[in-house]
Amino acid sequence: METIYIRIEKKARRGKTVTVLEGFTRRPEELEELASQMKKTCGAGGTVRNGVIEIQGDFRQSLSVFLKKQGFAIKGI
Repeated sequence: METIYIRIEKKARRGKTVTVLEGFTRRPEELEELASQMKKTCGAGGTVRNGVIEIQGDFRQSLSVFLKKQGFAIKGI
């Protein structure tokens, strides 16, 4: 079971809030698919950078529920 750390960032993002998820140990292709599912769940944009998924907006609660259903352990809410 992977432990995923969730936090929000505003610094260096021109005041916009971004939900950052890190701790994944999966291949980049799998991360892209997971990020796509997360973006659809939240109805927001996002990206994968260096093994870290970034979703635009503050979606800590909804993403933690989504990831728990997928079998991940969550920290940092």
